[in-house]
Amino acid sequence: MMEYFETNDGARLPKVGLGTVYVKGTQGVASTLSAINNGYRLLDTSTNYNNEGMVGEAVRQSSVPREELIISSKLPGEAHDYDKAILMIQESLYRTGLDYFDKYLIHWPLPRIDKYAEAWQALVDAQKFGLIKTIGVSNFLEEHLDRIIEETGVTPATNQIERHPYFNNNELIRANKERGIITEGWSPFGRDKLDVLGIDLLKDIGKKYGKTAAQVVLRWNVQNDVLTVAKAASPQHQKANLDIFDFSLTDEEIEKINTLDKGEPGRVEGQHPNEYEEFD
Repeated sequence: MMEYFETNDGARLPKVGLGTVYVKGTQGVASTLSAINNGYRLLDTSTNYNNEGMVGEAVRQSSVPREELIISSKLPGEAHDYDKAILMIQESLYRTGLDYFDKYLIHWPLPRIDKYAEAWQALVDAQKFGLIKTIGVSNFLEEHLDRIIEETGVTPATNQIERHPYFNNNELIRANKERGIITEGWSPFGRDKLDVLGIDLLKDIGKKYGKTAAQVVLRWNVQNDVLTVAKAASPQHQKANLDIFDFSLTDEEIEKINTLDKGEPGRVEGQHPNEYEEFD
């Protein structure tokens, strides 16, 4: 029952993907294989997660053909120089044991070092070289998007941003849409920092549809045209996170969820894209 987005560079992406942050080693391979077997096709990793090898091993062990899987990784801040970026993409492919990434993002803009446009040009060229199928960014604000589009003439396919009921990021979602960019949402449940899944409103809406608070959050994202990357370790949660295409929230319910937004104080770890430096 999976639904898909079509990106501006011709990719077809499922509306729910598997997040792999903090998932590593043999246990991580088993968990990722379980997710693939339960229907996940988009696997989201990053060089900074230190688990690209685990994801690659799960791909090799899976009985699902490689061309049916979408493996996504991210460029770390230490490699924003053009030459370093090209080498890092190649090195990440060696770590995964894959010939190409289906999707690849710049992890953070890091405006303090001011090389994100250079890094974006590297992704544009890496796509031409055949190292990447579809290219995008992560945690980019409007001004970052406009700069790289102006300097390279290439618009990102996706922009992965923080998105959960306590920080809905709706203005940036609208900005992405205006530029033809698909929004991806990370930390949909607020991680362990926020008790998003304990919100009474979400649980009450879920009861109406026979769903959990987590499923309500994922459905809220889907109906706002947001591709959600959600971490799920157990087979039960993996299956539940994909079981969101048989109901729809009302406009009133979506608006009620939107009112939970706390603005900047609602961020999981206060990671503002103009201030956060991932290599500190």
